[in-house]
Amino acid sequence: MARWYKAGAAALAMAALSVGGAAAQESTNRVAVETAWSVFVDGNPRECWAVSAPSETVNTRDGQPVQVRRGDILLFATYRQGGSAAEVSFTGGYPFAEGSTIEVTIGSDTFQLFTDGQWGWAASPEDDARILAAMRRGQNAVLTARSARGTTTRDTFSLFGVTAATEEAERRCND
Repeated sequence: MARWYKAGAAALAMAALSVGGAAAQESTNRVAVETAWSVFVDGNPRECWAVSAPSETVNTRDGQPVQVRRGDILLFATYRQGGSAAEVSFTGGYPFAEGSTIEVTIGSDTFQLFTDGQWGWAASPEDDARILAAMRRGQNAVLTARSARGTTTRDTFSLFGVTAATEEAERRCND
């Protein structure tokens, strides 16, 4: 399961549950809000992450818009205590098609995330660094993926606040 270990995935899942609506206001581990991005800290060893929900979501099948039920849709940059570099991940709220990838478009740059279940990750720390650098330069990130049922999803994330949020998450995990 990528470079993630189960505790990390569990912490991210808890964040996913904490980000939406009233739960985000009551969360005890949200430490900052930077425009479209929130910063969370949890665990021992400590994990710190910047996370955002999409500003727009489009679901299509055979080129036609469709209504589908999806769980939490979130884009993350996660740091671990001790000075780790950011790891970029995405959960689309549904199981991805087996063997598929997620296309990430930021400005004129395009990246691929590999999928496992409902999660997508960059393939290497170097890819994480390139994606994060593009996120910090960009205005929007568009993630296009395919569900196990054949639905194509296109989720647009605002990148306003991502630089401040990722710097805050990194700082909190390096203290």
